[in-house]
Amino acid sequence: MQQLEKLLTHPKSRKVAIILALLSTIVTWPIAGVHKFYLGQPVWGVIYLLLWNTPIPSIACAIDAVWYFVQGEDQFNAQFNNLESNPHTVYSKHIESLQVNVISDGLRELDKLREEGLLSDYEFEQKRRKLLDRIS
Repeated sequence: MQQLEKLLTHPKSRKVAIILALLSTIVTWPIAGVHKFYLGQPVWGVIYLLLWNTPIPSIACAIDAVWYFVQGEDQFNAQFNNLESNPHTVYSKHIESLQVNVISDGLRELDKLREEGLLSDYEFEQKRRKLLDRIS
């Protein structure tokens, strides 16, 4: 029982799912829909098994294999491993983008001030370097 529980909670591999779906495409009986059992979708697995003598499981398995292949790793993990893509990474990229936009706006403003004669070239260069140092 503990082994079964461990197997069910173990993270699912996209590559294994693709291989099992392709195998199910070629050999429908007795493994039609085995990839659905692997991915924790036993109802679909039973449906595939019940329809083993029709072309439906082979076609569906081929579609599943292509879908798993086309899916990104993040999307696959979100769907089958209950893992979201790393929100910290998305958030930090958004912050970096905003930071670069703010700094570029600041550089434009500094350039306008220099063109209007309100900043010397030396002052402009010092402030420009300070702003650019914030990016890295």
